[in-house]
Amino acid sequence: MAHVNVFDTTLRDGEQSAGVNLNRLEKIEIAKQLERLGVDVMEAGFPASSQDDFEAVKEIANTVRGCSVTGLARAHRKDIDRAWEALKGGAEPRIHIFLATSPIHMTHKLKKTPDEVVETAVEMVSYAKEKFPIVQWSAEDACRSDLDFLVHIIEKVIDAGASVINLPDTVGYTTPDEYGKMFRYVTENVPNIDKVILSAHCHNDLGMAVSNSLAAIENGARQIEGTINGIGERAGNAAIEEIGVALEIRKDRYDYQTNLVLKEIKRTSDLVSRLTGMMVPGNKAVVGRNAFAHESGIHQDGVLKESTTYEIITPSMVGIDSNRMVLGKHSGRHAFKEKVKEFGFELNESKLKEAFESFKNLTGKKKEVTDDDLFAILTDTQTEHDNLPKYKLQAFQVQYGSINRPTATILLTQPNGEEAEKANTGEGSVEAIYNTLDDLIEGDVHLIDYQLSSIGRGRDALAEVHVQLTVNGEKASGRGSAQDVLEASAHAFLNAVNRTLYREQQKVYQKAQV
Repeated sequence: MAHVNVFDTTLRDGEQSAGVNLNRLEKIEIAKQLERLGVDVMEAGFPASSQDDFEAVKEIANTVRGCSVTGLARAHRKDIDRAWEALKGGAEPRIHIFLATSPIHMTHKLKKTPDEVVETAVEMVSYAKEKFPIVQWSAEDACRSDLDFLVHIIEKVIDAGASVINLPDTVGYTTPDEYGKMFRYVTENVPNIDKVILSAHCHNDLGMAVSNSLAAIENGARQIEGTINGIGERAGNAAIEEIGVALEIRKDRYDYQTNLVLKEIKRTSDLVSRLTGMMVPGNKAVVGRNAFAHESGIHQDGVLKESTTYEIITPSMVGIDSNRMVLGKHSGRHAFKEKVKEFGFELNESKLKEAFESFKNLTGKKKEVTDDDLFAILTDTQTEHDNLPKYKLQAFQVQYGSINRPTATILLTQPNGEEAEKANTGEGSVEAIYNTLDDLIEGDVHLIDYQLSSIGRGRDALAEVHVQLTVNGEKASGRGSAQDVLEASAHAFLNAVNRTLYREQQKVYQKAQV
């Protein structure tokens, strides 16, 4: 059975999704979970794009040891140098260089002739090979490129030292038949193709990213690229969990295997969804909440008699277990600590204490504390920056009635440590809270998007709110969870504002270092 490498780009292409803005701690947690999932290559970011991205890529490369960490780079020396500085501490550093090869891109974006593009590609791959043991080169917009030109430039970059050749469907334009034919043509016509691994990177604009990826595998690709939950620019990327499960379920058709630990899929999906604020649709394949729900009486009867009648994927395969009560109000610190380890979190003593206090507080309010509840507590604790000046909610009260205009009163600790209290009104309770917070927070703050969901089931389920704001013109996302919807809304708003404060503090620190 042939092996197919899994190249995860959740932290790079996935983070380019509209409204997604991960901080460094969140990226580290996702990276560690991707390592547990068993990906072979992790694209941690675009080091030359910003100082924040550089620092995150560097820390991920220095943390992750179970897979290769890579970074994206344009075909420029400064990008390659920047990537090397970020990645050189990794277990197996590699670089991912891209350069467009389609006529429309070469003419209008690069403003280069085909010969100039070949020269640039060869020069930059050769330069990168002096530093990196593994160089991946991508023919951006390969699917709209001339096939003979592709063959020519691929041969040249392989001679220059490329180890992996990626043929991306950059705009999600192609079909499985067309994509497979392109891989077959390249395999049959590039004389030195046996020296490299061919990779497939598919976008989902026409809903065919997973199908195209499987077609590429059937026609010579030995690496597939994608993201968790299929997130990414525009309509997203190929969903890694769908490809992994498809190869496992359809072993009768696909004689290929990956290193993915399928039981880690659900936890990875939940973590990415929670930290990015991108909710997983209920009907999403493999990880959607309805993926194993059978509403029809005929289906229910069949599944009860024999699960394979209507269920081709078992919940346990992807790590979905019954959401039982795992800990209660009488559970001690030791049992809680063991559960933290089971979830894969590594909390220092300060954060462990904070998480345990949050857990104890929740057990006094909820009859059952589930895995989902604990996951929310641990995620919030682990990805929150400690000891930094920030806005903190001390108390709030909302007066609401069908004949009264909603009024919110909020007591807030400001970044300078002083307390401030104000009240304001709104057409609804959430608007009243946000109008009051606006009055308490310095700067120009605008709400772009607001999403409300529940964690778990039941009347006492935790509410989770995700928001997108602009703070002084800069986009920020935030999340908050609590049993009370209004409290969760306030926490989400402040979480987004505090993220911008942290970024501003980092910029000041970085300037001081120069």
